[in-house]
Amino acid sequence: MNHVYLDNAATTQLRPEVVERMTQVLKDNYGNASSTHSFGRSSKSLLEQCRKNIASYFNISASEIVFTSGGTEADNLALRSAVRDLGVTEIITSRIEHHAVLHTAEQLQKEYNVKLKFVNLDDCGNIDFSHLEDLLKSSNKPVVSLMHINNEVGNILDIERASNLCKTYNALFHTDTVQSVGHYKIDLKVIPIDFLAASAHKFHGPKGVGFCFVRKESGLKPLIFGGEQERGYRAGTESIHNIIGMDEALKMAYSNLETEREYVSGLKHYFIQQLKEHLQGVTFNGGCEEKNKSTYTLVNVSLPIAPEKAPMLQFQLDLKGIACSKGSACQSGSNQQSHVLSAILNDEKLKKPSVRFSFSIFNTKEQLDYVISVLKDFVEP
Repeated sequence: MNHVYLDNAATTQLRPEVVERMTQVLKDNYGNASSTHSFGRSSKSLLEQCRKNIASYFNISASEIVFTSGGTEADNLALRSAVRDLGVTEIITSRIEHHAVLHTAEQLQKEYNVKLKFVNLDDCGNIDFSHLEDLLKSSNKPVVSLMHINNEVGNILDIERASNLCKTYNALFHTDTVQSVGHYKIDLKVIPIDFLAASAHKFHGPKGVGFCFVRKESGLKPLIFGGEQERGYRAGTESIHNIIGMDEALKMAYSNLETEREYVSGLKHYFIQQLKEHLQGVTFNGGCEEKNKSTYTLVNVSLPIAPEKAPMLQFQLDLKGIACSKGSACQSGSNQQSHVLSAILNDEKLKKPSVRFSFSIFNTKEQLDYVISVLKDFVEP
């Protein structure tokens, strides 16, 4: 049986070079980075070199990088501290954010009675900037949280425009860049973002590690208390091997960015063309079909399948060795409709099954041909 992994928006395969680097560190650099002896100093040196390396890709100071367990923790760190410690009384976000942001915002509304406002979206899920400006004009001490790339439909937000608008109205701006770091360059010296979240396992690094960018003198306070690690922002012994893995993965991602982007973009374009050619009635959700408005790493497809066959679609794909998803992996196992699609599609369109296929450098056109053949057999009566 063929095995085709097209769920790279959920997590990615580790690069062999990352595994090799992590394995070396696990064997040779096992000292606690907070220890003062030579073993600890060796680990501390590696840790701080990784921090400098990662900061350099975003044109920022190493002191503005806080290592976390991943994107979810980074989102929580920024949003919770903004409300708890920075005087924020309103959160402006959208209904298609990752649940790491939406559920955090809802919890903060319960705990601190902050106002929760949602910016309008068009039918493709794009932000209405005029409405965002109206919300900012009428808000008092807000934080705006909008993701750079939507993890389900791939829409790209103009974060420079959004962050500059926030700056105009003295609002803090937080962005979840879990789907974009390692795939797009972000110059934080130019773009006035206050807080940014990233996760290594989305760019061929290890799971369980990420970082939060915290703009200098933001006033952010810790989410996790204990020791003085991460300059007091995030207590707990640092996971050196994971941080090393993230550093190596990010280095390779940005070193090979143009070549790999061209390759993966080619796969996405080819897949879209084959879907249109072989599956009459197929449509695409969000802006994922538009080259300049959507990430090159994924496509969200609405398939022309009879309602009675729809519940079996993913099961049948899995039986054929094809890994994909109906939405965020964090919602896996839930029978609820995707909150992203529910926010942008009408009831009629929601009746059709939608599937997210996401690509990486480890995929091939031959794999995509196999997926098309399986979908064609399933769709045809």
